[in-house]
Amino acid sequence: MAPTTTPKSQQQLDRLSAALESGTFVDVKRMLNGLPPGDVAHLLESSTPRFRHILWKMVDLDNEGDIINELSDELRTHFLSDMDAAEVAQITGHLDDDDVADILQQLPEQVTREVLDAMDHQDRARLERVLHYPDDTAGGLMNTDTITIRARLTLDVVLRYLRRHEELPAMTDSLIVVNREDRFIGLLPLRTLLVSDPSRTVREMMDTDVEPIPAYMPDDEVARLFERHDWVSAPVVDETGHLLGRITIDDVVDVIREDADHSLTSMAGLEEDLDTFAPVFRTAKRRAIWLGINLLTAFVAASVINLFQDTIEKVVALAVLMPIVASMGGIAGTQTLTVLVRGMAMGQISRSNGAWLINRELGVGVLNGLLWATVVSVASSLWFDDWNIGLIIAAAMMINLVTAAFTGAALPLFLKRVKIDPALAGGVVLTTVTDVVGFVSFLGLATWFYG
Repeated sequence: MAPTTTPKSQQQLDRLSAALESGTFVDVKRMLNGLPPGDVAHLLESSTPRFRHILWKMVDLDNEGDIINELSDELRTHFLSDMDAAEVAQITGHLDDDDVADILQQLPEQVTREVLDAMDHQDRARLERVLHYPDDTAGGLMNTDTITIRARLTLDVVLRYLRRHEELPAMTDSLIVVNREDRFIGLLPLRTLLVSDPSRTVREMMDTDVEPIPAYMPDDEVARLFERHDWVSAPVVDETGHLLGRITIDDVVDVIREDADHSLTSMAGLEEDLDTFAPVFRTAKRRAIWLGINLLTAFVAASVINLFQDTIEKVVALAVLMPIVASMGGIAGTQTLTVLVRGMAMGQISRSNGAWLINRELGVGVLNGLLWATVVSVASSLWFDDWNIGLIIAAAMMINLVTAAFTGAALPLFLKRVKIDPALAGGVVLTTVTDVVGFVSFLGLATWFYG
């Protein structure tokens, strides 16, 4: 096996961390401001609160805006809260419109207005165009820094026009073709421009098959389009087809990461973009709410057990085996729920295929129920030397696994239809259902049989 190598950026971060631990702050400041903004942001997010504030004070003013832009929402808000409007305007002046919009949307409305007032008219107008749209839509993701051309121009004229620019906007892979009213017509890829006959016109060489992205399209749909078509950038238009800006792949990567964070943290009842090194009190307060909700559902399950108290006292083995039925149902349901939530996040599930998925999961539930009901039945019968209890737990497990499969598949579809986040609410509801059904089926069958 070939030896693994540590990336240069990671080596720099390791050296900086060692210097910080040793207290050589002069070296820390020099190294810190020599790192790319993304690496500095990663270091801040990976530091405990005490080191985090020391590092931030060492960041040069010229670098603050780029680093703020790379931070998670919670940490970004924390640092911005210590700044006034003039400071925010100063550090964000060189950022792209969509990045500035993301920052301003986390500030109080009064501060946002003061920052906008501090800008010149042209910059303010461009930024307000982005702020007009919700941050989870294509309009909120877009950057207004675009290069547009007319269809009647020759490629030679376009090349000379580009040479007059000191630099092109980042991730410019195509030039956007518009008419005199600034309505989108098509795209001219740079690779086509560079290798084609300069005497040809843009109209002859442009690509008109690309559909522009509507400004109000949800950001998760935008991400799926980029994934499906392998885009680097895409134009954004309003309802009338007027060009508003463009979305680039770096913004789409952020959307994908945020959606993944949301799905992961919501399953545990946590906020997305949470700070790993948040203080004890803040962390405990956030988790307490979800623990309280879970406690209520636990009381529901406990009350069901209490209904069969007499049966449990007669057959002590029931108390030993009860958790097995509930646990197996919970795991089976969680597997199904995870598959459905993932499919929804990827845009693969609709009304036309939802019924098929429910039937598929029911089939899986039946097969797994038969397999593991047999295993548990034999093990329980040998353990307690009672074949009756083996049959009871086998029947209860079949009932609970089929119920878990149906609930895990149907619940996210129902929650989505009533506009509730399946990732956030699905886990609690599913656990309650599998616990209650597991206990009722197992203890109910035992009460009927032994009674």
